Amino acid sequence: MDATVAVTSVEEVGSDTYAIRFDTPGGFSAEPGQFVKLGTEIDGESVARFYTLSSPTTEETFEVTVGIDLEEGGEFSRFLADIEPGVEMSLTGPFGDQHYDGEGRVVVLAGGPGVGPAVAIARRALDDGGKAAVVYRDDDPAHEARLDDLRERGASIAVIGGDDDLTGPVADALTGAADEGVFVYGFAEFVDDALAAIEAGGGDPDGAKVENFG
Repeated sequence: MDATVAVTSVEEVGSDTYAIRFDTPGGFSAEPGQFVKLGTEIDGESVARFYTLSSPTTEETFEVTVGIDLEEGGEFSRFLADIEPGVEMSLTGPFGDQHYDGEGRVVVLAGGPGVGPAVAIARRALDDGGKAAVVYRDDDPAHEARLDDLRERGASIAVIGGDDDLTGPVADALTGAADEGVFVYGFAEFVDDALAAIEAGGGDPDGAKVENFG
C-alpha cells in the first residue's frame, strides 16, 4: 500500500542508531521481518530508503531501526538525524516473504542492522507462546535493553564481536526441533558466514529465511 505516516517517537537504541515509531495507517499490516520503503522530499527531490520492521506487530504503531552515518549517508541521513514526532513521511509496502510465520521456536542470526528484525521476531515468538534464540554479531551492539528483556523472558541471547566466529554460538542456538525456524538478517559477508555456521551446526542453510541487505 501507499500512505503518509507520522512519526510518534524517536528512541536512541545504540551509537548513532535510532528506533523510529510511526502511526499505523488504516489497512496496513505486516509481520516482523518484512520491510517497508519510507521517503520524503529533500530540496524538491523525492528520496526513499528501505527499512526492516523492528516492532513485533503493526497494531496502532510500527517501528523501524535506522543507523545514521552523517558522513557517508548523505542528505537522507541528515534528515533522519533531525527527525522528531509529528514529521510525516511516505510509506510503501510491506515487502518481503522472509518473515516470522508462527514458528514455535525461532533462531535469528543478525549482523549489524539485522538486530532490528531479530528483536522483533524474537519478541513476537515469545508473545505467541513460543521460544527464541538470537545470535547477534556487531562490534557496537544496539538494542541492548531489548536483548536484555528477551533474555529475562527466557530467550537464548548471544552477542559476539564483529570478527568473532559464528560457528559455536549458532550450533548452541540450533536444536533441530520440527517447529524451529531459522532466520538470517545482515549484509552479504555476514549472510555467508551465517549460512556456513548453520550447516556446520547440523542445520539446513537452504531452509533458512534470509534477508541480504547487500
